[in-house]
Amino acid sequence: MTPAVDNLWSAWRSEYVLGDRPDGCPLCWNQARGDEDAFIVARGENVYAMLNLFPYNPGHIMVMPKRHIGSFEQLTLEESAEAQRFLERSIRALRRSMRGGPHGFNIGLNLGSAAGAGIPEHLHWQLVPRWDGDTNFMPTLADVKVVPQRMQATWQHLHEAWQDDDEGTDRDGV
Repeated sequence: MTPAVDNLWSAWRSEYVLGDRPDGCPLCWNQARGDEDAFIVARGENVYAMLNLFPYNPGHIMVMPKRHIGSFEQLTLEESAEAQRFLERSIRALRRSMRGGPHGFNIGLNLGSAAGAGIPEHLHWQLVPRWDGDTNFMPTLADVKVVPQRMQATWQHLHEAWQDDDEGTDRDGV
């Protein structure tokens, strides 16, 4: 007798996986979409921040240059400085908008496919909020990550927190 299998449904993902998308870099063509449709949290002069469509945790943000570049050495000083400010503002927005506030953060930049970059041709930082105990048996035993918040709700909270940010005049944390 075969043991019963529990299903985890995430039907909203089929729209992304099967949806019509232009050819080319998804981080480039995504910029032309509306902020809410593309889950873009904020846009700057040289960079923008958006929710990762396949998040490790709720609030998983990517920060990237608007320019299509795949190498860290290609960043201009302006792009580099603005990306750093966007990462700082994203952390503040996550602390304010996520219930209980994250207990920590992972910030990563995978350069090239050998380093784990999912889109190696367009440089992007990953910012993942973390909570004590946020890992459990699901990723370990079932190779499944349960994300307990809808993307639309996460975007709404972060978008509002970003708009309320004072551009970092309070450098002591929140």
